[in-house]
Amino acid sequence: MERTCEQAVAIGLPSLAFTEHADFTPSLLRPDDTVPDAWRPLVNGPVLTPPELDLDGYLECLSRCRDRFPGLRILSGVELGEPHRHDHRVAALLKTGGFDRVLASVHCLPVGGGSRDVSGLYRERPASAVVRDHLAETLALIDRFDDFDVLAHIDYPVRYWPADAEPYDPLDFEDDYRAVLRALGRAGKALEINTRVPLHPLVVRWWHQEGGQAVTFASDAHDPPSLARGFAEASAMAESCGFRGGARPTDFWRRR
Repeated sequence: MERTCEQAVAIGLPSLAFTEHADFTPSLLRPDDTVPDAWRPLVNGPVLTPPELDLDGYLECLSRCRDRFPGLRILSGVELGEPHRHDHRVAALLKTGGFDRVLASVHCLPVGGGSRDVSGLYRERPASAVVRDHLAETLALIDRFDDFDVLAHIDYPVRYWPADAEPYDPLDFEDDYRAVLRALGRAGKALEINTRVPLHPLVVRWWHQEGGQAVTFASDAHDPPSLARGFAEASAMAESCGFRGGARPTDFWRRR
């Protein structure tokens, strides 16, 4: 985190948010899945159980960064994986954490008697079905869980789109996207524009058409050099779709 703050200062970024992952859903592994050595202690039989967020360590490091970089606006945050399936654990974390920004996301989908990360589902479902199933689960998240500010990477499956499938085209899933965006708008939340795999402009335009009030930007920077990657292009795209900018990268961009 401190190296990321150093990078922010170096590139002239006035603010940033550390939205640490908090995943609760155990993931079923396939027999041919490769597990990194660091993850092996988390595996029991065919199930990988994500570790709990080290909240004390996170908050301690956040405080250290704020002390060291007083001119940098540093927001606390968390990205909740499938929070609609883990009500009590999520509620306890949010009560203790006091986060400035709460993101919600879907990484895992139901399969058999458990769940599997979206990245592994392309080997057992048609590519189009993976995207539609993910959007259906995202709709369930919005309907069943309200304690979040931003929906993260609505297009998460696109990161893993198989090379041997027909090219991904958001128009093939327009009705599914719009259903999610309408629900998100009714809930009064913001849509994240994640630049790791740039969100297609059509989705942002549909968000505006469906009454979406705000967007945020995330570079999904798991390493300091990736901080704010693609923000210039993403902000230009958001503006072309009807949203106007705030003074800082951590501000919500509102519809014009």
